[in-house]
Amino acid sequence: MSQSRELLHLYRKLLRSCATYPSRNRWGIYEAIQEEFRANVHLSPDDPNTQKKISVAYKGLSQLRMYDAAVLSRGNPDSPNWEVTLEQNPMPKPDDR
Repeated sequence: MSQSRELLHLYRKLLRSCATYPSRNRWGIYEAIQEEFRANVHLSPDDPNTQKKISVAYKGLSQLRMYDAAVLSRGNPDSPNWEVTLEQNPMPKPDDR
C-alpha cells in the first residue's frame, strides 16, 4: 500500500514540476507523463522493469526541478543566485533502440 502511495506522490510531483517547466512543449510533456502512468498502472511494483521505469521517473523529476525557480533560488524568489548541476549522462536510452 505504501509503495502505491509513493508512486502517486511521484506522479503528482512530476505533473506539478512539468506545469512550471519553461518550455513551449510543457503541456505535451504533461500529457506524455499522464499517458505513461496510465499505460503502466497494471504493472507490479516488484518487477525489475517497473523498478527501472520508476528510477527513470525520479531522474526526470530531478531534471524538471532543475528549472524550477523556487528550487533554484532555494525558496527566495528574489535571489539572483541560481545553481544548476548538469550530468554527463542525464537519461538512460530506451530499450527499444
